Amino acid sequence: QVELVESGGGLVQAGGSLRLSCAGSGRTFSPLAMGWFRQAPGKEREFVAAITWSGGSTYYADSVKGRFTISRDKPRNTVYLQMNSLKPEDTAVYYCAAAVKFVGALRVGATYDYWGQGTQVTISS
Repeated sequence: QVELVESGGGLVQAGGSLRLSCAGSGRTFSPLAMGWFRQAPGKEREFVAAITWSGGSTYYADSVKGRFTISRDKPRNTVYLQMNSLKPEDTAVYYCAAAVKFVGALRVGATYDYWGQGTQVTISS
């Protein structure tokens, strides 16, 4: 069974930074891509960033481009989301996800097969 565990969320002031981590485990864990999504209260889940596991190609939502950086550590089966210049509108629960069967549209949640439990990120103004 695959498990994704996020960490690194918290409360920071606007303009600050946070780094989220997501560690994947499981005997058969071998992702093709991993992504980050977020969901704010009363809003639908939205794509934040994604990375292909083999080539390291990255994709970002327009709202975070230039502020957030996704990266991966392949030996550790871990994906990171470095978030800089944080804004109150970045407040949400952040979820990591792994695609293990095929790499489809990485901005779409249905592409992913496994999800973490989420970590809260709160940005104060």
